[in-house]
Amino acid sequence: MRSVVWSLMTVAAVALAGCSNSSNPSSADTDGQAPAAQAAAANNSVSGTITLRGGISPSNQDKLVISLVDVTAQGSAPLATKTVAPATTFPLQFQLDFTPANVAPNDLYIVQVELTDGDRHYSMPIQAPVLTKGNPTANVAIELAPEQTPAEKLLASFQGLQKQIGGMKRSTGTKLDPNASRAWQVFRDGTEVKFIRELVDYGDKGFTSTDYAYKDGKPWVVQQQKKASQGAKPTSTDTAGWGDDGSLVLKTHEAGGNSSALSDSDAANLQQQSGDILKLATNGKGK
Repeated sequence: MRSVVWSLMTVAAVALAGCSNSSNPSSADTDGQAPAAQAAAANNSVSGTITLRGGISPSNQDKLVISLVDVTAQGSAPLATKTVAPATTFPLQFQLDFTPANVAPNDLYIVQVELTDGDRHYSMPIQAPVLTKGNPTANVAIELAPEQTPAEKLLASFQGLQKQIGGMKRSTGTKLDPNASRAWQVFRDGTEVKFIRELVDYGDKGFTSTDYAYKDGKPWVVQQQKKASQGAKPTSTDTAGWGDDGSLVLKTHEAGGNSSALSDSDAANLQQQSGDILKLATNGKGK
């Protein structure tokens, strides 16, 4: 009799154990979702902080666009997006709210941030993956770095050319005008004029030192220093540069330690001087 009772107790214990095990979660929940999908569905926002590299302060005209993007499904609409204009205070806190049902747990998501401030554009040197694949949804740190403006790129290219003229073919010339004495050096890459440096002495009216750069036979960048005399320090420096379409891209006037925009008329005057010296230095050939 004792052995029969023991057997019944054993059966009951096994049955209870089976019920207990059946209630434990497995690799998929009752809805059939994988753990990654459950984790993604548990969040409905991504948040963090945006900082600027280099200590540059944007103006009141800037525009900041923050988006939550699925980079796996390229071309798809952002999961969330927000525009801040102006965005003048950094570090800047952000939060993007989204619909959890739209999250694909096997896709890769990033926070994409773009800041535009006039001609200045800021971009992310390092991507910020979030949301899936074990990536965070909070305390996301994003740093934006300033890119060169079109004017800065043009000036950098011009300065690079200035450093190369020592290896080019060089010819010289002079001309005595009623009110000025001119001297110039022409620098060629093969048969093409790439650069002209002109010195003009106006006597008691001052002195100018001008660098002219050319591209495809056309004025590209002009930089002119005005001085009291040849050995004096520049009192002002004017720089103008044109894009491939002929539009004025670079225009700066520097004087007294301050920089301002060069007027369109002064830029046009430098462009005219560039064409005049090219004709004079090449005997009207333009090359």
